[in-house]
Amino acid sequence: MKLGEKQKLTVVKKVEFGIYLAERPEDETRVLLPKKQAPEDIEIGDELEVFLYKDSKDRLIATVRSPYVSLGKTAALKVLEIGEIGAFLDWGLEKDLFLPYKEMTRKVEPGDVVLVTLYIDKSSRLCASMRNLYDLLRKDSSYRKNDQVTGRIYEFSENFGTFVAVDDQYSAMIPAFEDCSSCQIGDVIEARVTNRKPDGKLDLSIRERAYLQMDADAAKILDALDRYGGTLLFHDKSSPEVIKREVQMSKNAFKRAVGRLYKERKIEITETGIRKL
Repeated sequence: MKLGEKQKLTVVKKVEFGIYLAERPEDETRVLLPKKQAPEDIEIGDELEVFLYKDSKDRLIATVRSPYVSLGKTAALKVLEIGEIGAFLDWGLEKDLFLPYKEMTRKVEPGDVVLVTLYIDKSSRLCASMRNLYDLLRKDSSYRKNDQVTGRIYEFSENFGTFVAVDDQYSAMIPAFEDCSSCQIGDVIEARVTNRKPDGKLDLSIRERAYLQMDADAAKILDALDRYGGTLLFHDKSSPEVIKREVQMSKNAFKRAVGRLYKERKIEITETGIRKL
């Protein structure tokens, strides 16, 4: 019998409070399906598809319900309450799913919705984890370049960028050069697909297309010039790190916006920076 998975088992015994199921009629290892979930017309020898988990007394038990998440899968679950050693999530079964503090990537509060996977802990109990989701997300979405998508942020990486689960199930990433400093794990964002990789993973952008974004970027540069007395001590030949730190945009986006402002004669470019005209 497989804890945390749906499987077909055989009815081997009927009792007043439910039915017992086993992999084979002769097996001594059996699991109870409570009476309130057992079909009225079920008979010994019939097969039934069930999900196995543990009840509040740590006993293996069957259910005909389908939980919102199973082993090797991911799902966005609602936080119901916080306990001394973790949180409890609604996963569609009578006993709430436990999320230990050590498996959280950020502090959660009741009402939050968090992306998790299911795992079996050292005590052979089913628990939730917000970690190690990358390899579990699907890569078979139908999205293509320039499609608008909705995704949930689940991890940050200084080297790679911001990891996103599109539709809470498809693997995607916002590159590190885009500014996501105002985002946090669990945020649901609207983004545009900029690339679909050969393996099916998606690259995303929370910026508009270049020609639409340029106006906003130009306005941001003018605002920065106003805040610094009309002069910025860096320009389009400065390092990407300096540009990102000062105006929160990539070097390419900065160069496009500076070029527009220069053509419109709103700025001049000096050896040391940019000056507003």
